[in-house]
Amino acid sequence: MIRLFTALEIPDEIAERLVRLQRGIEGARWIEPADFHITLRFIGDIPENVADDVDAALTEIPFTPFELELEGVGAFGGAKPHAVWAGVRMTEPLRTLQQRHESAMRRAGLPPETRNYTPHVTLARLRGREADEVYRFVEVNNLFASPRFEVTRSVLFSSRASTGGGPYVIERVYPDFEPHDE
Repeated sequence: MIRLFTALEIPDEIAERLVRLQRGIEGARWIEPADFHITLRFIGDIPENVADDVDAALTEIPFTPFELELEGVGAFGGAKPHAVWAGVRMTEPLRTLQQRHESAMRRAGLPPETRNYTPHVTLARLRGREADEVYRFVEVNNLFASPRFEVTRSVLFSSRASTGGGPYVIERVYPDFEPHDE
């Protein structure tokens, strides 16, 4: 079994801006900058042969580079927040790419994703934090915005089965311009 997800990488200069946000919530487990990403489709734990089908389906997706920007911060979990994140401004190219990843996973035989897609970069995972403290963080940082950055590929990542999942390992990139040793 291998745990997989597809995502977009965050350039170093944008990651540096995100790191500056990572303070102000006592006990938060801040995400390492190398693990920042924008998830397109969480796949989960699947057998290796299904991973081959996932790779084959992702290889078929057309890809045209596009620009994105981050804006705002928020929290998942309502009255019991479990994560804080930086938002991603939705664009038509991002929406199209995410929908293509979802379709590819269905072609590979995976069940459909039931949650609405909310593009974001997780900044921290939280346990037992007071909602007031988290929402003060959101209020203080809600005007966060990054410069635009170019997205030139999507990535199939693997992660270990643990709290927080990282560190993440690049399994494949799409489009793949590098020859593989087969």
